[in-house]
Amino acid sequence: MPAYVLGELYVTDTAQFDTYRTQGAASIAQYGGRMLAAGGNAELLDGNPVPELSIIIEFPDAAAARRWYRSPEYQAARAIRLKSSLGRVFLIEGM
Repeated sequence: MPAYVLGELYVTDTAQFDTYRTQGAASIAQYGGRMLAAGGNAELLDGNPVPELSIIIEFPDAAAARRWYRSPEYQAARAIRLKSSLGRVFLIEGM
């Protein structure tokens, strides 16, 4: 069953975050994921606040998503993300 990693981010340092994008994208592909959506053009239908940047990544299953998230490649990129943005990232299993 597919699993999805969702992120709602607010960039605080654009230059550092651009480095994260490159490293993060490479790690996603390496662990079998694919980016379904990434952008700042979210239309808020309900609730607050509107994220500056939203992401949706699909993995074959939750175990693959966890392998990616815990991988040394992503953890190196994650350190950059934490220095250059605020927000949250979570895992949702598909149906």
